[in-house]
Amino acid sequence: MSRNTPLLVQLFFLYYGLPKIGIQTNATTCGIIGLAFLGGSYMAEAFRSGLEAVEIIQTESALSLGMNQYQIMRYVVLPQAISVSVPAFMANIIFLMKETSVFSAISLMDLMFTAKDLIGLYYKTTESLFLLVIFYLIILLPISILGSLLERRLRYAGFGS
Repeated sequence: MSRNTPLLVQLFFLYYGLPKIGIQTNATTCGIIGLAFLGGSYMAEAFRSGLEAVEIIQTESALSLGMNQYQIMRYVVLPQAISVSVPAFMANIIFLMKETSVFSAISLMDLMFTAKDLIGLYYKTTESLFLLVIFYLIILLPISILGSLLERRLRYAGFGS
């Protein structure tokens, strides 16, 4: 369900709707809960697709070798599922980092909020937005590079070199 609604709508519901029914939260808590719902649903879908990518013949072969269900899951299914799921996990992590720019709508201080604040104070729109892009690159580029290295390492681990 949380995948079908935008993060902004979820944040508005958490920040403005919950106090109407008596549940008081602050902006930080709303941001964490909103990202957890959105990210959790995407991560669960990525992991589910990784599990479905493991061929049934792998499980049948492990059963024929005398493995129990725990051993099959630990030594056969999970290593292959994780290897397949890592690219989607990394894409979701980057997506969630970029989604934090929506936090400024509920007065939570993030990069976008800071950039809008600087634009309002100094009227330097181009410079502020340029720095916003640079800071997002500084944050996301290392994550992207590490994710790429992890994907490459797991791909070779799963299929040989």
